Amino acid sequence: MIKPSITSSAPGKLMLLGEHAVVYGHPCIVTAVDQRIQVSVRKNGVDVFHMDAPDLGLTAYSKTICDLGKKELPKGVRFVELLYRRFLDQYPQKEGIVVTTKSDFADTFGFGSSSAVTVAFAKALTTLYNLNLTNKQLFDLCYQAVLDVQGVGSGFDLAAAIWGGTLYYIPPAKVVTKLKVNHLPLVVGYTGIKADTPTLVRMVAGLKDTKPRLITSIFKNINHLVEAAVVSINQSDWTGLGDLFNQNQQLLKQLGVSSTELDRLIQSSLKAGSAGAKLSGAGGGDCMIATYQYDQSKSHIESAITAVGGQVMPVVLNAPGVRVE
Repeated sequence: MIKPSITSSAPGKLMLLGEHAVVYGHPCIVTAVDQRIQVSVRKNGVDVFHMDAPDLGLTAYSKTICDLGKKELPKGVRFVELLYRRFLDQYPQKEGIVVTTKSDFADTFGFGSSSAVTVAFAKALTTLYNLNLTNKQLFDLCYQAVLDVQGVGSGFDLAAAIWGGTLYYIPPAKVVTKLKVNHLPLVVGYTGIKADTPTLVRMVAGLKDTKPRLITSIFKNINHLVEAAVVSINQSDWTGLGDLFNQNQQLLKQLGVSSTELDRLIQSSLKAGSAGAKLSGAGGGDCMIATYQYDQSKSHIESAITAVGGQVMPVVLNAPGVRVE
């Protein structure tokens, strides 16, 4: 007899301002995107953890509870398995679980599939065991799993998946404030190149070691832009936000994390009438974002991105956070 299961879903994320500086404790602004990952969890009656996640490149993965976290873990299961191990440390169980996932989006685009699956799993798991965790408690459980896997992490992607909406965030969830947003007039363009986030983060860390005064100054300036952007977003001042995007992009170029492909999409957007455009995320490829004023200018900007080899991503921003389905 198959036991009842709990299904939760969590959204991906898109960084608006503050990337790289957030790694060093500075604030950022991040929004949730409407592409989601669903995770279903049920008890299985035996002391085995089983996971099927074809969207994450994982099928028929099994491990006894006592072996959780041991040996090299496949990429698709790392966050889930280590979170489950942490969960069992706090809430010991003799009976294992079966986990299945279903994804709306490919992780090619850097929308945060690992954070979304971690949060959706944590919500389904804690709901299955009738644990009514607050958003902050859910964040702490997920964040510890991220630290177990990566050693470091700012947690902004987890926050976007948990709280949803558009957030002003100071790591690690010291401050999580939802901004007053009904609609974010942004076009999202994809370069066609998958970014290597860990390498870019290490590169910036190396710069910070060799040029500490310069990089500290850049981070402080990014911090100021994030604070100003909170005001612009709350007041729906999209021209002002565009100007802040442009300034943030120049600072990111000083960090060396932009790319020829990103610059091409950004410049095309500006020429097509965008008030401001910048890379979104770690850089080196992946996505860029551009503000628009009205629907006609949106179509001009989208056409400009496509004309220079970019792909327009039809995502809805400011999406709801994690939920039980």
